[in-house]
Amino acid sequence: MLFLLLSVGATAQKWTYYNPKNSGINGENILAVTADNRGNLWVGTTQGLNRFRDGVWTDFADFNEKLKDQFVNCLVAEGNTLWIGTDDYGVIEFNGNNWYEHAEETRRLNMKYIRDIAVDYSGSKWIGVTLSGLVQYDGVNWNKYTAAESELLSDFILCVVIDNRDRKWIGTNDGLCVFDGRRWLSYTTKNSKIPHNICLSLAIDKENVKWIGTLNGLARFDGENWTIYDIDNSPIPGNQVNDLALDGEGHLWMATDGGVAVFDCKDRWDTFRAGDRLPKCMFQNITIDRRGDIWIGTDEKGLYCLSGYKMPDPKAEADSALLAENEGAGEDGPAATAAGPGKKGKKGTTPAGDDAAEERIKLTPNLEEGTLVISMTSPEAEVTFINAKGDKVRTVPKYRNNTKINISKMKKGTYTVRVKTGLGTRNVKFTLK
Repeated sequence: MLFLLLSVGATAQKWTYYNPKNSGINGENILAVTADNRGNLWVGTTQGLNRFRDGVWTDFADFNEKLKDQFVNCLVAEGNTLWIGTDDYGVIEFNGNNWYEHAEETRRLNMKYIRDIAVDYSGSKWIGVTLSGLVQYDGVNWNKYTAAESELLSDFILCVVIDNRDRKWIGTNDGLCVFDGRRWLSYTTKNSKIPHNICLSLAIDKENVKWIGTLNGLARFDGENWTIYDIDNSPIPGNQVNDLALDGEGHLWMATDGGVAVFDCKDRWDTFRAGDRLPKCMFQNITIDRRGDIWIGTDEKGLYCLSGYKMPDPKAEADSALLAENEGAGEDGPAATAAGPGKKGKKGTTPAGDDAAEERIKLTPNLEEGTLVISMTSPEAEVTFINAKGDKVRTVPKYRNNTKINISKMKKGTYTVRVKTGLGTRNVKFTLK
């Protein structure tokens, strides 16, 4: 028998868009975004530092002139202190009242072009510097690690994160490094299954599993085994994974060159593709605030906020599941409905989704014939079958609406049917028993 689980898109979600024309944000190229525990959203752009609180934007160049037209590349909120990584002035601390610029250390350690900052369990700051290595600051002392003087793979640091054993994971343009304070480990395409040596982003979940965003896909590493997700074997919208963030439910969010996705770290995905529900641009960063709102920064289209999001649950949200046995295999199943792409609007408007065109999908099996029919809104689609391991096992590049697909020779197991049309991409799971 054929058991289909049909995903239904969330309907309560809302998109909001901010740019300099419709709000007080000072730039459209978003370089960094983070939320603190006091309800502030901090946004770094190529024009400086912004704060969004209670619906009001504040440009902090009004309080520190060095932030005017300054590239703010990374932001870390630690209690009441905001750590700001800049191009020209290194690391700047702001505690809500006072600014500390560390100008002498910036010159001595060549700490311009800060790329990322992480805070370990002792409170030390680990500062990734573009072309200048890794700097540790414990509140008193400064220490620098370079490729020439340590086992760091490269001085071109792209991201830093701390695991639950207080080890430092450092993404570089030559591979991934791990430092426990004494010893170094390295992972590259030569000694591991990491999909690319350029490691753009890192996240570590509650199980201490490492998620690595690279230039060629997303990697999951549990300390022994590697699992790779890319556009050929998963619904991820782009292989260039620029940023990663985990929400309160343990779901992994990712900003890519092809859109935004959320993954439950097991088998469920939801995607927001560039040109579908989001504009065609590069998605550079992503964070989740204390209310659970998702903030997404782009390279030229400003800042997007997704609020009220709930990941579709096939078991809970499908009106019913189609259980097709031999005597009823030809009956119609329920339609799979997902939120469609937003209206392509002008800058200064909020992307719409609820009243936009939707791709509706219905799968009808006929076990006597050994066929599967897909009914959809669009006349033609690319249909891909993906097995439980994430491997693409079959593709129908130009599937015509309501025609038959022969499934009689397919192996038993759980599959994801990815249906890609001009209205977007929809994924439907089924188990062939």
